[in-house]
Amino acid sequence: MGTTDFAQYLSKYFHEHLAHRRGVSPNTVKSYRDTFKLLLLYLQEENGTPPEKVTLELLSSDTVCDFLAWIEKERGCSIRSKNQRLASIHSFFRYLQIECPDRIVQIQRILAIPRCRWQSSSVQYLQVEAVVALLSAPDKSKAGGRRDAALLTLLYDSAARVQEIADVSIRDLHLLPPAHVSLKGKGRKTRVVPLMEITASIMREYIEEEKCELPERQDWPLFRNHRNERLTRFGIGYILSKYIKDVKRTKTLLIGKVSPHTLRHSKAMHLLEAGNNSVVIQAILGHADIKSTGIYAKANIEMMRKALEKTLKRPPEKSIEKWKEDPDLLRWLKGL
Repeated sequence: MGTTDFAQYLSKYFHEHLAHRRGVSPNTVKSYRDTFKLLLLYLQEENGTPPEKVTLELLSSDTVCDFLAWIEKERGCSIRSKNQRLASIHSFFRYLQIECPDRIVQIQRILAIPRCRWQSSSVQYLQVEAVVALLSAPDKSKAGGRRDAALLTLLYDSAARVQEIADVSIRDLHLLPPAHVSLKGKGRKTRVVPLMEITASIMREYIEEEKCELPERQDWPLFRNHRNERLTRFGIGYILSKYIKDVKRTKTLLIGKVSPHTLRHSKAMHLLEAGNNSVVIQAILGHADIKSTGIYAKANIEMMRKALEKTLKRPPEKSIEKWKEDPDLLRWLKGL
């Protein structure tokens, strides 16, 4: 049996368009791949169409809308996840506009499907005391505990995304002053993040114990599992959740769900509270748009309170009529 037009174009889209023309990151490819795996699963379970018989003709705007409703109802996807799946589908059909101009009406109807509106939730972050308790939780008398302590410390101090930490190799870590780590972020963009001396000290001990300083080991993963393979983002999440449970049993510092991204939010908030401006925090987090960094200022109630206190303590301003007594200001106004 020959391949369908959908199979042919989807294969070209992944192997030629995404990988070579656009040069997207492996994580983006995986996200797009998962969208089409779900779409094929939906078509098989709900429409009775096996993957090998899916054609472009079958993928109408109604089919796509029904698929989005299905992943929300049956798979429990959030609105953000639905929008991510829709963005993947839109990307494929924008590619098809050039490849299949005879289907332009069908394609444009799919591209016209709007994203769902969603209200962003408040930023969840940990107070400094909670971070200290979490980073102190691993048992450093054991090799596994020392690895976990290094992992959690670097995850917090670098404010890295969990996948960025999973991708770090030995050569990405620079421990001579000034200590820093090179992270590969979204869109394959690399950024350099400085590390505190205490973090550098912990990482030096870890590197020495693992004998990772040898030249032939520079491409080794920085953090590995018991099979000596690179830790995945899910493995890192599991390690973090284990210590969160330990801390919650003994202290009440951790409230609600804590994920690896919570540590990223926490470091950003602590940098803000320490007086760093948004541009510095933006560079450390690797945000393309400074608006993304602005969420931390909005979320920090304590900083808002202090700002209001400064406003209330400000001495009363002079009467508005006083501007008439300023000859320079009058000259400036007349010159407008």
